[in-house]
Amino acid sequence: MDIKGNEIIFEDGFLLVINKKPNLLVLPTPKKEKYTLLSLVNEYLQPKRERAYPCHRLDRPTSGLIIFAKSIESQRKVMAQFREGKVEKRYLGIVQGRFKKKRLVLKGYVKPQRKSLKYAVSQINCIKSFKDFSILEIRPLTGRTNQIRIQLAEIGHPLIGERKYTLAKNWPIKFKRVCLHAYYLKFRHPYSKDILNLSCELPPDIRKFFEERRLGFVFK
Repeated sequence: MDIKGNEIIFEDGFLLVINKKPNLLVLPTPKKEKYTLLSLVNEYLQPKRERAYPCHRLDRPTSGLIIFAKSIESQRKVMAQFREGKVEKRYLGIVQGRFKKKRLVLKGYVKPQRKSLKYAVSQINCIKSFKDFSILEIRPLTGRTNQIRIQLAEIGHPLIGERKYTLAKNWPIKFKRVCLHAYYLKFRHPYSKDILNLSCELPPDIRKFFEERRLGFVFK
């Protein structure tokens, strides 16, 4: 397992932005997994004598964009933008059921497992709704652990493939992982101060989901 060229969305002397595969941990746990995104990125950077410093995380099943800095100072500057709400994040999610509202703002307290209550806000745009599932664009305005997964499950529209935050098992649409993809990031480069607008393509499993249903779905 290694980092492929098409998974590198942006790279310069300060940053590296990767399109993460689904079902890959960003950081190791006490189980000391053989492969994590961090270990793969460091392996990729080793010939350049560079090192990766993660600026944020994605859940293990979630695919999409994640930023690594190449120094502690670059990491500090990017993480400050996340804390101050200056990073725009957009996710594509496919949820169970027909979503009846075109736009919705979800506000409230979420409690990930083994963590305390945190206030979370997410903007939801329904791109397309069908009988058994709906395609959403989700913009989290806060960065709480699992906030998208928790908030959507709480309103009765869990992400397809969700098992952690929903008790129901008889949903009509099945998927091998949580159907959530972080496809867009907008933030300021920590040194050049340029605004970076970065996006990535859908992963193969979500593309297959659309192709099997002849949706020909394209998002911006």
